[in-house]
Amino acid sequence: MFDPKKPTVLLLGRWQPWHDGHLALFKRAFAKTGQVIIQVRDVENSSGGEGQDDNPFSYEEISKDIAEKLFLSGYKINKDFIIQLVPNIVNITYGRGVGYKIEQESFDSDVELISATKIRKRLRDEGKIK
Repeated sequence: MFDPKKPTVLLLGRWQPWHDGHLALFKRAFAKTGQVIIQVRDVENSSGGEGQDDNPFSYEEISKDIAEKLFLSGYKINKDFIIQLVPNIVNITYGRGVGYKIEQESFDSDVELISATKIRKRLRDEGKIK
């Protein structure tokens, strides 16, 4: 069972759509604490901030896709991870040392080059999304 008292990594994003780069990020996050909260910003058909206006997927579609792909990778919802809908957060601000770190992860170029923009274009070309 997911333990809210246990140290946890938070992943916040649009996930438009969830892809293998996100999976690599999840795996790295999971390795840090053994459980992850994935927060999905509520951005369907709205702007997610500067340069982030292409958001065709709903929270329901994204959360289902994330859960299915993580299940296929051996992770269990409500044990290894939970998914939460959050507002369209565009800024994270904090004061002094508050007991957590904000880290940017770097990956090999094969992961860094994965692009949700290119994935959305391919899905449109295939007629799978508008």
